[in-house]
Amino acid sequence: MTTSSVSKGCFVFKPDLKKRKRTVDIEEYFVDADDDCSYGRERFSICRSLWEKIKTDTEILQDELNKKILDSLLEFIKKCTSSFQCRSDEWSCLMRASEIPTAALVLGVNVPDHDMTFQSLSDLLQESVTPFAVSVQAKECSALKNLMQKLLERLMGVRVTEEEYEEDPSLSGVPLQQKRVSCSIGALCQWYKAVTNKHKHAMKSPGKYCSLENDVLQCPPIVVIFKDFEAFNPHVLQDFIFICSRYIQELPLLLVFGIATSPCTIQHMLPHSVSSLLCIELFQSLSCTQHLATVIDKLILTAEFPFKLSGKVLQVLVNIFLYHDFSVRNFVKGLQLALLEHFHSQPLSVLCCKKKHALLNAQKLSHQHLEMLRQLPSFMRYVEAQEPQEQVQLLTSDKYVKEVCQKLLKDIRKYHKNYYCILRCLSSLTSSLPKYPLGKHIRELHMSCLERNIWETNEYESAIQLLRLLAKDELVATLKKCADILKPCKTKKMNSVLQQLEDYIVKLEHLDSMHVEDVSEGITPLGKDLQKKTDLFHLQKTLLEMKGSRRTKKMTPFEMLKNEALDFIDCFVRSHLSPPELQPLHEVCYYSSSGFLRQHLNATPRTSIQTALSQPFYYLQNENLKTDAGTVSSSAPDICIVYKLHLECGRLINLYDWLEAYATVVSGAEGKDPDSEEYGKVDELKHARFIKAVSELEFLGFVKSTKQKTDHVARLTWGGC
Repeated sequence: MTTSSVSKGCFVFKPDLKKRKRTVDIEEYFVDADDDCSYGRERFSICRSLWEKIKTDTEILQDELNKKILDSLLEFIKKCTSSFQCRSDEWSCLMRASEIPTAALVLGVNVPDHDMTFQSLSDLLQESVTPFAVSVQAKECSALKNLMQKLLERLMGVRVTEEEYEEDPSLSGVPLQQKRVSCSIGALCQWYKAVTNKHKHAMKSPGKYCSLENDVLQCPPIVVIFKDFEAFNPHVLQDFIFICSRYIQELPLLLVFGIATSPCTIQHMLPHSVSSLLCIELFQSLSCTQHLATVIDKLILTAEFPFKLSGKVLQVLVNIFLYHDFSVRNFVKGLQLALLEHFHSQPLSVLCCKKKHALLNAQKLSHQHLEMLRQLPSFMRYVEAQEPQEQVQLLTSDKYVKEVCQKLLKDIRKYHKNYYCILRCLSSLTSSLPKYPLGKHIRELHMSCLERNIWETNEYESAIQLLRLLAKDELVATLKKCADILKPCKTKKMNSVLQQLEDYIVKLEHLDSMHVEDVSEGITPLGKDLQKKTDLFHLQKTLLEMKGSRRTKKMTPFEMLKNEALDFIDCFVRSHLSPPELQPLHEVCYYSSSGFLRQHLNATPRTSIQTALSQPFYYLQNENLKTDAGTVSSSAPDICIVYKLHLECGRLINLYDWLEAYATVVSGAEGKDPDSEEYGKVDELKHARFIKAVSELEFLGFVKSTKQKTDHVARLTWGGC
C-alpha cells in the first residue's frame, strides 16, 4: 500500500486478516511434511490419551497416599473447633496460657510436591470444616505488615491498608466490601464477629456447611497455612504468634506449619517464650521414596500401560529423583517428556496403544511405514532367524508383514504379562535376603533385568545360594507370597506355574521333619573310638574318616524338596525374565533416548553459558559468527569478545590492557584501516561497551574485583568450551 499527499499526514492501514499468522496446534507438530496426516494425528491422540491416564492415576495415588495424614489433620482441626465453641474444660486445658492450636506437618524435602498436598488440604477444609482457610508463603511475607496484609486480604476479600477506613470521610457511604480495612488483628475480630453473627441467623436454612455439627457451623475456625515454614523470617513469625495469642479467646485461630526438614526447626526458629504459646501436634507424611515406589509400581511395572521405558531412561529419571529434588511430581513430568518425545520421533508408535487398536492400526500401515518396520533392528534379527522362504515373504510381501506384525504385537503383550508377574515373584523372594544382592526395591531388579540376563550375574547366583539356606518355615512363607502374586495373573503359563508352586507348598507343609535320616548310627562307632585312649596317628585317621562320612552324607527329604522348588523357580526366571531387547518390535513401545532426556531434565548451566560465550553461532545461527577454534570474531557480541580475551590472561587481568585488546578487535568490525591512527583507539562509546561487558561477566561469576591491585580483576574460572 502506498500513499501520496501534498501535506504531511498520518495514514491508518487496517490489518490484512488473511495474512495474519496462523497459530499452530500441538498436533500439527506430529505431522511431517512427507508423512500421512492421519498417522501424525493418530499418534498425537494416543499420546494425549496415555498422558491423561498417567495424570489421572497419579492424582488418585496422591490422594490415597495423603488420605491418612489429611484425615488426621482434619480431625485435629474439628476437635479444636468444637472445643472452642463449647468452651469446655478440654478447651480450657488446651488454651491455658493463651496457647494457639498448631499442626506441624512434616512433608519431607520434596518441596515441589508440597503444593499438591496443600491444595488437597485446602480443598478438604473448604468442603468439610471452614471457608476461612488461607495459605501464605515466605516470599510474599518479608515483614509483619506484609503477612498481616496478605492474611486479611485473602480472608476478607477487601483492600487492606495501614490507615483506619473510619478516618477517611470520603469512604463514609461506601459499602464494607469496597472500604479500606486497617491492617490489624482487631479489624479481623470485628469482621469475624459480623460474619459469624450473620451465619447464626441463617442456621435454619440449608447451606454449604449443613453437614457439619452446629458448633462447627456457628464458629468455623480461621486456619492459616505456612507453606514453607523454614523460609520465613523468624522475627516475623515470632511477632505474629505473639499478637495472635492475645486474641485467641476471641478468634478460633489454628496454624499449620509446612515443614520440609525436621520438627526441631520450630525450636531453632522460635524461642521458648514464643513456642510456649503454641499447642503443637505433629503429623508425619509418607516418605517420598515410598511415594515413588508406588508410582513406579502402578504406572511402569504394569502390562496395562503400553508405553515402556528402557533401563537407561529409567535410571536417568531415578537418579534425578535421588540426587536432585526427591520430587515425584518432577519424575512424572520426566515420564511425560519421554512419552511425548517417543510419539513425536517414532512413526511406528502408532502401534503403542491398547491391543484392539494396535491390531487395527497394524492392518492400516502404509508401505512407507512397513519399510520402517523392516528396518527395525529387532525385526531384522527376527527375519534372519526364519527359513529362507519366509524371509523372502517378509521382505517382499506387505500383506504378510502385516499378519506377522499382529502376531508379534500379541507376543510382546504376553511377554509383558508374564514378565511383570515373575519380576514381582523374584523381588519378593530376594528383597529380604541379607545385603540385598538383587536390590532392596523392585525398581532396582527391574533395571537389572532390562539391561542383561539376570541369571548370568554373580548377584543372582549369590541370591540363589542364600535361598538354599532358608529354613522350612521361611521357605514356605516366601513361596506363599509368590503364590499370592501369581493369583491375579490370568495367563496360561502363570496358571501352570502357580499350580506347581502350590504343589511344592503343600509338600513342604506336610513334610514330616522327623523323617530325617538318622546319621548318628554311622558316627557312633567313630565317637566311641574318640573316647578311647589313642595316639596322634589313630586320632588323625579317625578324624579323616569322620570328614569323609560327612561328605558322603545323604540329603534329607527337606533338602531335596527345597532344591527342587528353587530349581523350578530358577527355571521360570530364565524363561520369562529375558531382556525386552530380545523381543521383536520392542522399539514400538520402548523409549531409549536417555541422552535426550538427560539433556533436557538435568541442566548444566555453566556448560551452556560457556558454549554461548565461546561459540555464539551455536545459539544465534549467524553466518558471520563462524570462526576457527581459538580465534575471536570481530562481529561477535561484546560479552563474547571480552570473554574470549579474558581466556588468554592469567589469574589477574589488567583492565587497561584488556580494554585495548577489546578496542582493537572491535575496530576490525567497524571496517577501519589497520594502518590508520584511529584503528584500536579507545573512545567513550567503546569504553562504555567494555564496562558493560565486564559487568556482565562479573554478574555471571567469571571475574571479580580484587584488593591486590586496584586496576586489576581476578579470574574465577579456568578453561572454556
